[in-house]
Amino acid sequence: MNPTVNIQEILDSPSRRVYFIGIGGIGMSALARYFLSKGIKVSGYDKTETALTKALRAEGAEIHYTEDVAAVPKDVALVVYTPAVPKDHKELVYYQTNGYNVVKRSDVLGAISESSFNICIGGTHGKTTITTMVAHILRHSGYGCNAFLGGIASNYDTNFWSSDNNVCVIEADEYDRSFLKLSPDVAVITAMDADHLDIYGDEEAVQDAFVQFANKVKEGGLLIGKFGLKRLKETTVKKRWTYSLQNDAADIFAARIKIEEGGYRFDVQLKDKVLSNCELRIGGMHNVENAVAAVAVASSLKIDDEKVKAALAAFKGVHRRFEYVIPPKKFSEGAYVQPVLVDDYAHHPEELRALLTSVRSLFPQRVVTIIFQPHLFSRTRDLAGGFADALSIADRVILLPIYPARELPVEGVSSEMILKGVERDDKQVLSKEEFLAWMKQHAKELNKEFGEVMVMAGAGDIDALVKPVKEMLIG
Repeated sequence: MNPTVNIQEILDSPSRRVYFIGIGGIGMSALARYFLSKGIKVSGYDKTETALTKALRAEGAEIHYTEDVAAVPKDVALVVYTPAVPKDHKELVYYQTNGYNVVKRSDVLGAISESSFNICIGGTHGKTTITTMVAHILRHSGYGCNAFLGGIASNYDTNFWSSDNNVCVIEADEYDRSFLKLSPDVAVITAMDADHLDIYGDEEAVQDAFVQFANKVKEGGLLIGKFGLKRLKETTVKKRWTYSLQNDAADIFAARIKIEEGGYRFDVQLKDKVLSNCELRIGGMHNVENAVAAVAVASSLKIDDEKVKAALAAFKGVHRRFEYVIPPKKFSEGAYVQPVLVDDYAHHPEELRALLTSVRSLFPQRVVTIIFQPHLFSRTRDLAGGFADALSIADRVILLPIYPARELPVEGVSSEMILKGVERDDKQVLSKEEFLAWMKQHAKELNKEFGEVMVMAGAGDIDALVKPVKEMLIG
C-alpha cells in the first residue's frame, strides 16, 4: 500500500472531502463515485463539461471547468490526480507545494483494494468489456462485487457500484504502469500489443510491464491469459489458464458459434465441462472471445452455470464498445431496412481491426463506412501503418483530425499520415464541421438497398457527433 493513502483515515477525517484533478476521466469518476457512496464530499476540476461530469454533479459532486487556484477547496483530506494532467497544472502545483496529501489515481485504487479479493483485468485492448462482463455476471447472479470499470455499463449506466461482498472487479490500466499498484487474486491478460509508447518507449517494455503485473497475482491465485501470449510463460504464477475464441489448444474456448440478428449463440468449452447454448446479444466476434474470458473467471468462482448464462444473455454491453446506436432491423419487419450505426472507443489498430472484421462478418451484404478520429500525435506517429491497414477493411474511410488529448502537436504528424496508407479509393480527411456537412448531403443515399453500416470510432470527442449523425440517418 502507498503509505500516503489510508482509506479509513480519509473516511474518518474531520473534513471528509476529496478533491479530484481530472474528475471527468473514466477511471477518476469511478473513484469519485466510490467516495460519494461513502458519504464523502467530492469536488474536482476538469477541462470540459461532459455527460459524465453532469452525471457526477447530479450525484452530489462539485465540479468546475476553469484552472483556478482560488476556486479549489482548502479543507481536503486527499487530492487525487490523473497522470494525464500536465505537471504544471496550477491546481496540482498548488496542492503539491502547500503540504497536501496528493496522490495518483492508481495509489487510491491500490489502497481501496488492499484488503479485498481482487479480480483484475488488464490488456492493451478488450479489458473494459471483459471487466464489465465479469462485474455484471457477479452482480446479476447475486454473487456481488465492488466494480471499478473503465467504461459505462449499459445495464446500469455507471462505471462503479458497491456490494457487501468484499470482492473488487477492477479494470487494470497499463498506462503509466498504474496496474502495478494492484494485488490480484485472479488476473486476466488479454493482449500485450505496442501502445503508450510515449510512456514505455518500445513494445518489449510494454510486455515487461505485463509480466510484472502477472507476477503480482497472490500466492494460490489464478492467471487467465489469452492463448498465444508467449511472454506469460515467464511468469511465476503456478495456476494458469489460457482462453481463446475457437482455438481448441487453449484451456477454455468457444465452439459452435452462430450469428443471430447482430448477436451470437455458442458453447464455452471449459477445462472440466461445457457451458452450452450461451447467448450474447451484442455485436462483435471479439466480444464472444471476451465472453469466454468472463465465463472463465465466473467458473473459477464456481458461480452456477445457469446464472452465468442468464447474465450473459442479459448483458447489454458497454457504452462506446460496439454500441448499436441504430441497431440492425430484421428483414421480416419489411423490405426497407434502415442503416446500422455503431459507436466504438477503438483507438488502437488491433481494436479497429477486430471492430471492422466483426462488422464485415455480421453484415456481409452491406457497404461499411468508418469515421475514425485518431487519438494522440504519438500514437498516430508510431502506429500509422497499422491504422491504415485496419481501416482498409471498410469500403469508405473518413478520417477526422487527430485528437491531441494531453499532447502538443508534433511536426509532420497528422491524419494524412494514416490516409496515405489506406488501400481504398473512397477516402478523405474532413474536419468535424465538414464531416457533418458531408453527412447531411449523403444521409439519404446511406439508406439505399440494405442500408449502410456506419461505424464511428475513436477515444477523443468523436462521440459528440454520434447524436447528430443518428438524427440525420433516421430523423
